[in-house]
This record gives sequence, structure tokens and C-alpha cells, in this order.
Amino acid sequence: MLKHADIWAAIDRLAKLNGLSPSGLARRSGLDPTTFNPSKRQSSDGKLRWPSTESIAKILDATSSSMAAFVRLIDDGSGLPARRIPIIGHSQAAVDGQFDGTGHPAGKGWDEVDFPNLSDPNAYALEIAGDSMAPIYRDGDIVIVSPTAGLRRGDRVLVKTSAGALLVGELARISANRIDLRPLTGDQAAQSLKLSDIVWKARIVWSSQ
Repeated sequence: MLKHADIWAAIDRLAKLNGLSPSGLARRSGLDPTTFNPSKRQSSDGKLRWPSTESIAKILDATSSSMAAFVRLIDDGSGLPARRIPIIGHSQAAVDGQFDGTGHPAGKGWDEVDFPNLSDPNAYALEIAGDSMAPIYRDGDIVIVSPTAGLRRGDRVLVKTSAGALLVGELARISANRIDLRPLTGDQAAQSLKLSDIVWKARIVWSSQ
């Protein structure tokens, strides 16, 4: 029997898998940020409220997820079966040779970590060291990166430049010629880069916070 709590838990899991809070997931999907708040899950008299099919359709579209994957989140809380994905320290990932020209792991410094399967078979993990990106990411946090996920404004992204820099930021704008990144912390400067200076870019789809 399908339970009210199972549906809401699946929405929370989908948000977490995409590195978002429930309100962030609602906002990305074009919904009111309070759509998935705990207060919206039941009325003042205790009557249970179910999410609408329209809101579920919108969050699946915003996260490039299928209904089948959402059902698996309802069924067992893990989405797809766990598999091992490559993992490397964020600072070590910046060393030349750790990625191929398309942004897939290629070097010898990679380890492995178990993680619920994603639709991208080339997904990998980075372990954050230090607090240079705090409070967004802190020392020891794990972020999951998908080289094939589509990019949207507001996504957190990993960008490799032709100069060898490995940048993390929030996608502010992308055009035919440039990509603009907002910093994750206030003490960093925004960056506007020519796409011709970008080797590859990938979306951060989940974090362990």
C-alpha cells in the first residue's frame, strides 16, 4: 500500500540526490519555495495532504529524472541499486592527468566509494579538504559530479579551464560564447570565462551535507 509519508520521503531523497533542500528543489522546478515544506504536508486539522501530480512532474523534469527512478525512491529509499564510483580529493583532482578531455576520471589517484546508482555511468565523487568553500562545502564533505547532466542557471558546477584550473561555482549564466560563475563564498570573486577557454564543465548533483 502506498503511504503518504513514502511519497514525501521520496521527494526529500530526490532533493538530496541533486544537492538541494526541498525548498530548493521546488524553486528549481518553478514552484513556490514552500510547496514541499513540512507545514504543507498536512492541514491544520491534521488531514494529510498529498503532492500534486503536476508538482511531481515538474521536479522530475527539473532534475532530469524518470518516473521509474522516482518510484524506486518510494520503494526502498535508495533510488537505483548502489554501485561503486570513482572518488578523489578535490585538491588532488586539480592535478593534470586526473581527467580525460571530456571530464571523465582517467588518472591513477582515484579510489572508489559506494553510492546509490545514478543515470550517468560516468558519475564520480570529490572529497572536499579544508574550509575554503564553507559554509557551502566543508572539510570532509563528498560531492557527486555528473559529466552528462544538463546545466541550468543556479546549478553548482565544476569547470576545468585550459589553463589547468579546476573551479567550483554556481552557474549564473551561459551563452554561446561565455560562462559566468558566482562564487560559493563571499570572499571570492565572480568569474566570467570564454567558452573557448573551458575544457569541460559538469554539474554537481549531490553533496553529503
